[in-house]
Amino acid sequence: MASAITSSANRACDICRRRKVKCTPEGTNSCQKCSLAGLACTNNAIPQKKGPKFRKNQGNAQLASGFQQELGRDGRPLYSQNVRRPGLVPPALVDSCMEFFFINVYPSQPVLHRQTAQEAIVNMDRSIEAYSVIVALCSYVMIQANMKVQPSLLERHEMAQMSNIQFGHVLLEESVRVRRGYDYRENPTAFTVLTSWLYCGCYFGLTKDNTAWTYLREAITHAQLLGMHDEESYKHDLPDTSRKRVLYWQLFMAERTFAIHRRRPIPLYPTIHPPSLGEVPSDRPVAIGLELMINLYKTIDNTFVNLWNRVHNHVNPQWIAQLQTQLSEAVPAYLECTEAQAVEIRVTQQWLRAMAWQLCVNQGALSSVSQDTSMTFKFPIQISRDLLTMTHQFSQPAMEVHGVGLTEKLFDIACCLTDAVACTASSPDALALPLGPRHDIFRFLTLIRVLRDGQSRYLPLLLVKLQGQCPIYLFLGLRGGTVPSNDGNECSALPSAMTPSPTIG
Repeated sequence: MASAITSSANRACDICRRRKVKCTPEGTNSCQKCSLAGLACTNNAIPQKKGPKFRKNQGNAQLASGFQQELGRDGRPLYSQNVRRPGLVPPALVDSCMEFFFINVYPSQPVLHRQTAQEAIVNMDRSIEAYSVIVALCSYVMIQANMKVQPSLLERHEMAQMSNIQFGHVLLEESVRVRRGYDYRENPTAFTVLTSWLYCGCYFGLTKDNTAWTYLREAITHAQLLGMHDEESYKHDLPDTSRKRVLYWQLFMAERTFAIHRRRPIPLYPTIHPPSLGEVPSDRPVAIGLELMINLYKTIDNTFVNLWNRVHNHVNPQWIAQLQTQLSEAVPAYLECTEAQAVEIRVTQQWLRAMAWQLCVNQGALSSVSQDTSMTFKFPIQISRDLLTMTHQFSQPAMEVHGVGLTEKLFDIACCLTDAVACTASSPDALALPLGPRHDIFRFLTLIRVLRDGQSRYLPLLLVKLQGQCPIYLFLGLRGGTVPSNDGNECSALPSAMTPSPTIG
């Protein structure tokens, strides 16, 4: 008995064992390193037997058991070592990705507790579910949030030669392949929902829109099976309850973005309370920003989607005016949130205003003599001016972290501006205005060129639209089809180092 206690006490804790560092016990409940990091010190890992494996009659034993897999404590199959690609996700890379996520992505998407993430990392070697979600998260920060991987973190030389998008794609395929090793559909968990949501974001960043939509619907289905749309399912005050709320609202917002961009249906509704994130006092600004985003997306209801998808063909001008008022008043002048959140909130607000205007275009409801500015052809010029004035406040990293989704919203607004200019700018004098629509179009072009080094599909698409609808602007400002290198100084003088985002107004 005494020897068993001694053996347990001398064993490295789960976190130190995972990181392959010396574990120094400190008191009875925690080791020195876990205590300094503020992490729970656990010894849940099951020690592996050493020495040669007994293989006699192993084939017969498997036949007798019907090839039944060994199960972990959660009832799921233990991770098989030969499923993973060796050296693909070394511990140092995982730690770096997690740190990047919690510093840069978490303020806008607080879908995971740090402690929960750490526990999943510890269990990666023996749980397919844990391995799949952590590798998916690593892929997500590379593809969607533009994390650059230091070559020193990689164990395989060929991976060091890849771009962050390419390496993220490799990790994505690894996670998807490994997750097929167990039946996650029959008994889904919150990790099941999170993993599918991460896959959606990754495939969207890779411009595989149909695959992204498939995984979003999978995540929504699993969320509904878990009752995440029902307020009653949150009555137990568990540590991860608030993160389940966050995840539900992330699905809610993602499906509405798809509804507008791809004319998809919306199966989720605002049936639960917004997350408070009260268990972490420092997350108060995060909760405030998240609720503002949720309120913006709540305006995209069945009425909007049915009109957008042409299920209904008559738009009520009074309803549109009320919608534009809601969107204008949904965001205060000063935002008590992080810079990354401020970027997403400001851009999303102007994007939804532009999409409401586009809805009027689709329904033939605009008028050049309307007393309501939002119902006139000039409204996108005002929206663009408001948005471009704000972009000077934002650092490029705070914009980059939102991935292709932010660029797509900027592209949509620029297209609305181009349509408005084509309808209203008939006088040659208008082209000479230094702060006129032509200048705004160039600033959008420059902004889209700067983000992700102009590698997205949206820059050439915008140039084609300009050439078709405003060729005189292209001739005057973009001779030879060249995008201006520093028109309007969009993001050119902004800091490039990715640092924790301060509170911003």
